[in-house]
Amino acid sequence: MHRDMDLFRSILFEVEKLPPDNPWSHIRIDGHNNEEVCYHVKLASDAGFIVAKFQPGTSEFAVERLTYAGHEFLDSAREDTLWAKAKDAVQKATGTLTIDGLKVALGALIHQAIKGQLGQ
Repeated sequence: MHRDMDLFRSILFEVEKLPPDNPWSHIRIDGHNNEEVCYHVKLASDAGFIVAKFQPGTSEFAVERLTYAGHEFLDSAREDTLWAKAKDAVQKATGTLTIDGLKVALGALIHQAIKGQLGQ
């Protein structure tokens, strides 16, 4: 299965919405089947962005919460225009999309926006 960075980001948004007193939840994303979502939940867990558990041999999973790294990434990727610019920049520069590339591009765009606000 190929990695879909927009689905990855959508999953983080859904996990962010989970109530803190209901620690293990299943999430669904419109337009994606459970296997696609489970695969990307595993990727987000592998990346250290969420805490999740998985039923071996199935596409069943439960998500507890975002990690600090997940909050940091999601906050940098929250704005749609910034997200689109970062994806475009990474794709043009490398021919592929990676989490590390997106982190760098998002950081650079945020830095640029702050610098512009400070008039420097």
